[in-house]
Amino acid sequence: MTDKLLDVLKEKYTLTKLDAGEFASLKASGMKFSVEAYRAEGLGHVSVMRAKGFFGLMKMDTLMIVPTDIDLPLYSYDRIYAMGNDTLIVELYNTLITDTDLSALDGVKAKFADLPERDPGEHWYDSIKLAQSISKKGKKALKNSFDAFAEAHFNAYINTNADQVTGNAEKKELSARYVDGLLSQGGPSTDVFKKELGQEKTSLLFKRVLFGTDL
Repeated sequence: MTDKLLDVLKEKYTLTKLDAGEFASLKASGMKFSVEAYRAEGLGHVSVMRAKGFFGLMKMDTLMIVPTDIDLPLYSYDRIYAMGNDTLIVELYNTLITDTDLSALDGVKAKFADLPERDPGEHWYDSIKLAQSISKKGKKALKNSFDAFAEAHFNAYINTNADQVTGNAEKKELSARYVDGLLSQGGPSTDVFKKELGQEKTSLLFKRVLFGTDL
């Protein structure tokens, strides 16, 4: 699905692949990860992470967008296939500096409201997670429906009418605060990498490759 989302992105923005260095291939908690990062001209930083493990019984795909040139929220897509279950998590974080109209995303959520919900639990970042986020979980038979939901939601996000950012220091700072929070207060994937790579390397992975807040 990440390939399809990247194709959607490429229709609107020019992507330039960045060097992920030592982080292009990783191992953690029995999973093998491949990581890519891109500069999307006129949008911001994009990263893709794919993982497989446990003899192919578990797959995880992640795509993240950290807008710096346009006033969209930070976007994080996660898809987890494990034990016959399909989990779709899309989280949007309030890194907005103006009132951007996200009503098109609300419309997409309403259209797919019948898909089974997943309890996201409570986290330190809940105060900046936007209502347009998604948390769904069901059996693998729902894959096509989850795919359609994810693609429609992503299209609505990418095509949101948002202001261009002039002088993006404030925009970058809002994203950097979220990333610093992950590193200091933790998160599901953050904790996995900190255990395997340590604090310093995880910080480099997050700030330079996954979120690009240090670039």
